[in-house]
Amino acid sequence: MKIFVQIAAYRDPELIPTIKSCIENAKHPKNLVFGICRQYHPDDKFDDLSEYDTDNRFKIINVPYLDAKGVCWARNQVQQLYNDEEYTLQIDSHMRFEKDWDETLIGMINQLQELGVPKPLLTGYVSSYNPQNDPEGRVRVPWRMVFDKFIPEGAVFFLPETIPDWEDIELPVPSRFYSAHFCFTLGVFSKEVQHNPDFYFHGEEISIAVRAFTHGYDLFHPHRVVIWHEYTRNGRTKQWDDDKEWYLKNESAHLLNRKLFGMDGLTQEGHNGKYGLGSERTLRDYEIYSGLLFSKRAVQKYTIEKKYPPNPEPLNENEWLDSFAKVFNYDIIINKSEFIHNDYTFWAVIFKDENGQELFRQDADNDEIKLLLNVDGNEIKIRRSFLTYGEPKSWVVWPYTDSKNWMEQITNTI
Repeated sequence: MKIFVQIAAYRDPELIPTIKSCIENAKHPKNLVFGICRQYHPDDKFDDLSEYDTDNRFKIINVPYLDAKGVCWARNQVQQLYNDEEYTLQIDSHMRFEKDWDETLIGMINQLQELGVPKPLLTGYVSSYNPQNDPEGRVRVPWRMVFDKFIPEGAVFFLPETIPDWEDIELPVPSRFYSAHFCFTLGVFSKEVQHNPDFYFHGEEISIAVRAFTHGYDLFHPHRVVIWHEYTRNGRTKQWDDDKEWYLKNESAHLLNRKLFGMDGLTQEGHNGKYGLGSERTLRDYEIYSGLLFSKRAVQKYTIEKKYPPNPEPLNENEWLDSFAKVFNYDIIINKSEFIHNDYTFWAVIFKDENGQELFRQDADNDEIKLLLNVDGNEIKIRRSFLTYGEPKSWVVWPYTDSKNWMEQITNTI
């Protein structure tokens, strides 16, 4: 059983250690086929892959760093090297592997297929390692992905956390989300759900999650640690460090992502074709499954509470739409003359409903206070964004000082 190992690398000194860890810890290293997009600087020596020139397991695309167009473009380049291998593993170029990782991952896929899942996909923000303290610095518990937020540009952000009670679990656990730094699934995924080369960075993972789901793939997190990822990228040059116009690619990608999901009143585009949604399930199927509503940038409480998908099936459309928390954005405007002290510890910043019940609180710490009081003009603007099921009707800013403790509350209606 061949495994097509996909790696997009940008000037990464961890690339060769990643390859070696992958090969040395595989149960069947001869069955690995590497597709690598190596984006290199001629002065760098740490990512020289010439030792693999005569190894027929390796297909390497060498790209001068100034010709690189972002990680999604690089991943797409790698996917063109797929040659009908039975499985595929997509990773970053800064990873470490558990012993017999290949046998373990194939076994998990087989487990799920025996339970009636035709197209299982294993993914996740996998546990971390520290290149300066390896293997001692490896986290030894498996992680899952949970919802964090919709960012202003429309993409969904996630957070990693330990899988609850993982010691007692015997199967991979269901996932709503996809991680581009670890994906193991059927090889044909490399053809069916290719990365859009016009995406840049943010938006990559939520778009692939939905596209995979609509192509009939079911997402899971491994319940055991099989592979590690280095998250900090300390000391490594990123593509946006070298590309002075990276932000243009990023803005264009965010627009493509919003169009894919029909967000912010945009007409849904790209839902057909090579980089669009699949035909086995719909976008609404994914929204019901995951508890996300893209058109409203909204999320269900069931998802916020980190319960495993699928979310409960709605009785009807209206009940389903009413079950979402809304994103509330607000700027509290206050005259600077309200703040006469120089020893503020923090300001309590609170939003309340029509009954005076607290809906949300996020205090301004000392650093934020200094920034607010140092802006030009006579007014300060305290900006808050949060998910809420209630309707905020008023706000409170309640300063606290070292010398006088609680000061008078500043309040207003919304």
